[in-house]
Amino acid sequence: LLGLLAGLDTPTSGSVILDGADLAALDEDRRAKLRGEKVGFVFQSFQLIPTLTALENVSVPLELRGARESQAAERARDVLGRVGLGDRTGHFPAQLSGGEQQRVAIARAFANQPRILFADEPTGNLDAVTGLRIVELLESLNAESGSTIVLVTHDLGLAGRAQRTIRLADGRVVQ
Repeated sequence: LLGLLAGLDTPTSGSVILDGADLAALDEDRRAKLRGEKVGFVFQSFQLIPTLTALENVSVPLELRGARESQAAERARDVLGRVGLGDRTGHFPAQLSGGEQQRVAIARAFANQPRILFADEPTGNLDAVTGLRIVELLESLNAESGSTIVLVTHDLGLAGRAQRTIRLADGRVVQ
């Protein structure tokens, strides 16, 4: 579902309109450009680049969007500080706990100040305490940025915190 909504996959029927653009009508380069400008993505498995530090992982989308390296690093430091990792910027993913890796992924997703943030089971790999911190962090960053968050979860407690929930079963809306 998130792959379709973000334009990572193309639908076999129907259409997906993202910020006014019909994703099926765009070629891959234009979909990628739209994602880079409007979308943040928090993957369930974090998708951090293992050979890059936390700072570099957060800087990548900023640089891809055209920011100078110094500007990207400054913004990355700021957002890493906001997620409580200001002292871990030089650490590689393997040197970080699961919760810290998830916070790097969240910082990366929010770095470009996306209009829409897609989050795939953002607490699925975390213990209950760390998961609650991640939820509170998402809520805080959401309040600051005004981004729309589309979150997929099996956690009913997490779903209950959302402003709106849509329940799916076997690929169909049931509630």
